Order: sequence, then structure tokens, then C-alpha cells
Amino acid sequence: MAAIFAALTLAALVPWWPLRLAASVAGGLLMARGFILFHDFMHGSILKHSIIAKAVLYAYGLLLLTAPSTWRASHNYHHANVGKIIGSQIGSFPIMTIEMWRKASPMKRAYYRVARHPITILFSYLTIFFYSNTLETFLKHPRKHWDAGLAIVVHGGVVAALWSLWGFAMALYVLVLPFAIAAALGAYLFYAQHNFKGMYILPLDEWSNPLASLKSCSYMKLGRIMRWITGNIGYHHIHHLNLAIPFYRLPEAMNAVPETQHPVVTTLSPQDIRDCFRLKLWDEREERMVSYKEAGALLRLRGAERESALRDSITVAAAASLLFKRESEPRGSNGA
Repeated sequence: MAAIFAALTLAALVPWWPLRLAASVAGGLLMARGFILFHDFMHGSILKHSIIAKAVLYAYGLLLLTAPSTWRASHNYHHANVGKIIGSQIGSFPIMTIEMWRKASPMKRAYYRVARHPITILFSYLTIFFYSNTLETFLKHPRKHWDAGLAIVVHGGVVAALWSLWGFAMALYVLVLPFAIAAALGAYLFYAQHNFKGMYILPLDEWSNPLASLKSCSYMKLGRIMRWITGNIGYHHIHHLNLAIPFYRLPEAMNAVPETQHPVVTTLSPQDIRDCFRLKLWDEREERMVSYKEAGALLRLRGAERESALRDSITVAAAASLLFKRESEPRGSNGA
């Protein structure tokens, strides 16, 4: 937290805008690491009995538009139901099968496209943190999630104070830009760790949390600096296996358990990012994620197969009916 404060103080005070921008970007990356502290504290894996940590991290969550009650409810649901199609939109990004996509209304399809679009993730400051996680939740359940309303007041109040006292640039460099960077990075990491090439979604009758953790969660291989910034959240399959493991022991846990050492790997390379954004729907028949284009081709092919099978069944039924009719007709007499 001290590092975040130092970076944002530098962004506030230095007069030269390139250095100010660099400090703001650094502050955003440090904010992402700070969010991992909030994340692990909410899981009870660090500083569990610290009143000071609770006060600091709850305040940090409110500043970053992440009300503790909202986060606890949605994130715990996500952990309890990882790798399931039904309810996948709660605490995560929605997943449809291609059959669900075929049956979906235009409105549902539009919502799904928007929810999983790269622009939604890029501007997750507004789309996810402000609207979905905070404003929408507060409007739906104002009593249950009153702290979501408080988060809007706290965050908006700090932005307004910075702007009114020191101008737009101060608000931009000290909070708006850093949080926009932290939010976009965090949202993409979350998306990519549950939407990647090689992931597998278990049928409900085979689902178990350990299996889903290993098959529906990725291991994002990162360099040392990015591992530090992201608080080892790339070891996501380990985190889902046991959420009580603190972030700094996730690599140790993976090294200690051979069964966890062969996960599906993704990275922050342009190709892997492209693959993560390209894959949109789960194909239950081929057991893989596919793009909208692939889904359309598969639906057309399977539609043609169904029509062909229907025509064949109609032809067989008609032939059987004709044969039955002939067999049922009275036979003519052959004698004098």
C-alpha cells in the first residue's frame, strides 16, 4: 500500500507530464497488486484476524468500486461453481453452449456479445467495476449491498475532490488513469483464466471442484515482474483448488503437488490474448471452445444433418406406410 501511495504522490506532484504519466501507470500496476491483497483478505488467506488490515483493505475496496459484501457474495459463488455453464455470469463472464446460442433471442445474444467483448474488458473501470459490480448491484439490492452505494460515494467523492481542488489533470493522473489500468488488467486476467484455448467444461454429472479447478482454470505463465504485480494470480488452478493458500505460497503449492504440474498454459503473448478473445462459445459435442464464426458453421452443418435425417426418417416412414397398406389390401381370387 505504501508503494501505491508513493507512486500516486509522485503522479500528483511532479511537474513534467511524461514522468507524471509514468508514475500514474506504475500506480495502476501497483493498484492491481493491492487488489490481490484485498482479494486474499476476503478469502481469509492473509491477515485474517487483523482489525487494521480489515479497515485498510475494506477502505481500499470501496475506493476501487469493490464493495466487500458484493465481492464476497459473487466471488464465493464463482469459486463454488467454477466451470459450470449455468450461473457462469455470477461473479464471472457468462458462457453459453452453441446450442444455447442457437436458441437465444437477439437480445440475449447482444448481451452476451457485449459482456464478452474486448472493449468491455478494456473499459472495465466503467462497465464492470462501476456499473455491474457496484451501481447495478446497489440498485437491485440496496439494503443487502448498501456498501456498494457507499463505494460509489467514496470513489466519486475522491475524484470530485481531486478535480475541484487541483484540476482535471490531478484527478486523471492520481486516480482515474491508474484505476483504469488496474481494472483492465484485472478484468483481462480474470477473463483469460476461465476462457482459454484447451479449457474443458465438465458435464454436470461429472463436475467436482477439484476437477473443474484443474480443467476449467488456466495457469498463466508470467515473468518475474508480472508475477509480482499480479500477486501470482496466474497460478489460478492452484488458487481454485484451495482458496486458503495465500498468494505468496501458490508457486510453492504447485511445485509440491505433481498432479497440478500439467495444467493448460496461457500467457500474455499477443497470440494467446487473441485466442482468448476469439473463443466465445462451448461446443458440447466437440468439447472445446469455439469462435462465433466456427459456431455458425457448426450450427449450419448440424442443421443440415438434422434436416437430412428428418427427410430420411420421413422417407422410411412413407415407405413403411405404403408397404403396410399393400399388405393390408385383400388379395384377389386365382380360381374358377
